[in-house]
Amino acid sequence: MSWLKSSTFAFGLTAFAALANAAHYDVTVGKGGQLKFDPETLAAQMGDTVTYRFFAKNHAVAQSSFDNPCQLQENGIFSGFTPTDSPDVEAPTTFTITVNDTKPLWFYCPQTNGNHCQSGMVHSINAPSSGNTFDAYKAKAQQAATPSTPPVGTLPVGGLRKLHIDVGFNGNLVFNPNNVTELVGTVLEFNYNPANHSIVQSSFDKPCQPLESGGFAAPFTPTQQSPSGVTFEVVVKDDKPIWFYCAQTAKTHCQAGMVGSVNAAAEGDKTFDAFVQLAAKAPPSTIPPNTPLVGTLKVNGTIIPDVGGAVLNTTTLDPSLVGNIPPPGSNYSPYIGGMAGGNQPAEYGWAPSISDEAVELLQALQYISNALVAFLFEGYVRLSAGQWSGVYPASITHTLGSLAAQSLIHRRTYSDSLQHYQKPTVGLCQYKIASDGDDVDAWLQDVLRILALSAGAKVDAMALAARNDSWMVPALATELGAQARTSAVLNMMQSHVAAAAPREALVPYQLAYSYIAAKYVVPGSCGDDAQAYGTALPALTIAEKTTDAGRLLAVKVEVPAEAEGKDLWVAWIGAWGGVLYSPVAADGTAAVPAGLSGHVWIVLTTAKDLAARDIENAAVAGPEMVWTTQQWGL
Repeated sequence: MSWLKSSTFAFGLTAFAALANAAHYDVTVGKGGQLKFDPETLAAQMGDTVTYRFFAKNHAVAQSSFDNPCQLQENGIFSGFTPTDSPDVEAPTTFTITVNDTKPLWFYCPQTNGNHCQSGMVHSINAPSSGNTFDAYKAKAQQAATPSTPPVGTLPVGGLRKLHIDVGFNGNLVFNPNNVTELVGTVLEFNYNPANHSIVQSSFDKPCQPLESGGFAAPFTPTQQSPSGVTFEVVVKDDKPIWFYCAQTAKTHCQAGMVGSVNAAAEGDKTFDAFVQLAAKAPPSTIPPNTPLVGTLKVNGTIIPDVGGAVLNTTTLDPSLVGNIPPPGSNYSPYIGGMAGGNQPAEYGWAPSISDEAVELLQALQYISNALVAFLFEGYVRLSAGQWSGVYPASITHTLGSLAAQSLIHRRTYSDSLQHYQKPTVGLCQYKIASDGDDVDAWLQDVLRILALSAGAKVDAMALAARNDSWMVPALATELGAQARTSAVLNMMQSHVAAAAPREALVPYQLAYSYIAAKYVVPGSCGDDAQAYGTALPALTIAEKTTDAGRLLAVKVEVPAEAEGKDLWVAWIGAWGGVLYSPVAADGTAAVPAGLSGHVWIVLTTAKDLAARDIENAAVAGPEMVWTTQQWGL
């Protein structure tokens, strides 16, 4: 992987892809036992999609002209009939169309049992507000001749008919539905659920064994996410029976009844029930060595053409994710959520509007988060497959992979919110990450610094957002625990006791920005239109440290030329939420206040007794992180 060979982490400086403009609409068909489309009318733009969801008893969506309702027009859209039993639970089969222009589209249900169209079961897209209106179309339909067309058995055309099958539904060894009749042209979409299932086509006579030629197969997919985002699609090409099973040998899934059929005979010796009975007596299940076969495997909509075997790898972190900012509502691949322990919030509680201050806070936090994501991914790859491989046990490396995945999920808070309010997200820079020749400790120290800045800036952002943008507070606060645990892991990797602290330090977001911009960002690499989130202060250089028995007693700092001759103090921002100050002597020495422990941020200032929030206004250099002492002797 050539991107590991550089000491900088370079990604494209172009802006992230904009959100797609297309909208999506859902229309229910016959819900609640009513002969009705809901909504009956809608306005859509070119490229928008509409999905029809069917309820009892046996409805369809057919396109007519305005003048001839209840009759399928030439080359018209037709969903196929969709029989189902429940008036309240939608059928597993849906039908989706794409709107190609803004001309009016007229639809109806062609069910002749009860003359649904003539009973007013009609629907329109982009109907005019005058002239040929929806109400006029409905009145015409109620006077239309019977019978409606097309008849039952007509194949779908003009849209995507899809049967959704849950694999491992509700944690059970079952496909749901497991025995269906479907039309030719329907896409079978298998949706993976926990814990580790596969999908393999067989013959009727040899259940639990792959079809000898031309059968479909999808890999084992270990996941704890539901829904996992992993799907497998197969097209029904003819009306012959399709038999399939899960090849998992643990608990003998196929033999335990985890089988399915499409278009099986309802009577005779080759029914679904007969297939279940054969499977119960079948030899151990097998799966083809390379998958997927015939069908299409997708992870959150991305096609995976080959998994390199019979198992979808759900533990690998792809470095390209660092530069990938998904749109709100979408998910990363399921292995990211699995490694992180979950995905972004299902509901952020966004307010109707956002203040300019909150926009800057979110952008500053994403700027910091971009650096953290890049550093964590770089280190994880070096530890798992690069020059640091073997430095730590596999369990530690896997833990770091989880931390890297969590950093992606955290970044979604800022990018999702900015995109929701149609505000610019923050592009990646190039970062001065530990070079190939450096040892892992240098990288660990850098990650700890960025992590502490991220947590401290979040505390600052929450305090500021609470005034006018309070929805941000829980979204940010719930990230702090995960980041504190990450710090503890990194502390222990450095042979430090995890620094105990009842509260996180508050680091003004401007100081956090200043530190990352000065220390880690390659100058000029963020793009010509990159925004600043404060003043980029000079680095605070510690020329000398005085220690005794492992405790830091004093630091000697280099005073910038522009601050020489002024009264100066070192502000010590500790991990308890307060700030202590010590004066800087003429030679640059400042004593460490008593009682400090763990990592502490220091800033050179021209004033003392300022609250942490106000330090930025008097700062002349910094911040910088120092290790004072650990609370317990080892």
